Amino acid sequence: MSSDHDVVATQYGTGKKTVKSYVTGLVLSLIFTFLAFWVVTDHSLPTAAIYIALTVFAVLQLIAQMYFFLRMSASNSEARWNLMPFIFIVLIVLILVFGTLWIMYNLNYNMVS
Repeated sequence: MSSDHDVVATQYGTGKKTVKSYVTGLVLSLIFTFLAFWVVTDHSLPTAAIYIALTVFAVLQLIAQMYFFLRMSASNSEARWNLMPFIFIVLIVLILVFGTLWIMYNLNYNMVS
């Protein structure tokens, strides 16, 4: 016998909520946070490598939180429709960030010359 929540979760492709899923997401998020903190405080890597490591840990944490807390996946067609708006938002943010960096670089180059 399924509850109303199970029917809605199946209908919209979000999957079933479980405590195990939330705890796994929490543990992974904490691990990535502590690893990023350790990389910065240890100072054993060059500055460029620290930036790359922080970016990797941030992306891994974002993926873990999307999968375990928001339950976004591409497992079926309904779940893909939940993923589309998120991908669109990421695309817009990337355009804004890289466009801003490009404009700032060109302004800096033209002002110094």
